[in-house]
Amino acid sequence: MSIEVRRFGVGHRRPDGPAGTVGIEGQVIESRASGLVAELAFGRQARIIPHSNPRTTLFLVIEGGGWVGVGDERARVAAGEAVVWPPDVLHAAWTEGVPMRAIVVELAEDPKLLAFDLAEDLGPADPPARPIARGVGSLAPRPRRPGPGALEGEPD
Repeated sequence: MSIEVRRFGVGHRRPDGPAGTVGIEGQVIESRASGLVAELAFGRQARIIPHSNPRTTLFLVIEGGGWVGVGDERARVAAGEAVVWPPDVLHAAWTEGVPMRAIVVELAEDPKLLAFDLAEDLGPADPPARPIARGVGSLAPRPRRPGPGALEGEPD
């Protein structure tokens, strides 16, 4: 067995980004039947146009910040925040004056498929002693502290 290293980030992104984007570079890190993982780098004034996807998608902001839309709702997002894009619902993301980097994780439509792929990749294992419960929670309130040179309309 050998360790497989996947490279992404500066120097490894496609300059055109996913279809329907402006000002975004991206790199697919992994893609298979169980889902997809990709990195997206948004420049200033970048956007992913509203679109839908048949898979539940997690949009994990790892640097900078911008905006996301799900259906008719809009929200600011910043590094350390994640957004769930439900399947078959229009969603979008964009920036204004600040760049943003995000990891996008598309999950399999069938949870059994995801579990099967993971089990196959990780090898045999004993079943958990007790069922694993789904985490429940919400984002903690973020203090509003405008910093020097903060741009209006962008996350802190």
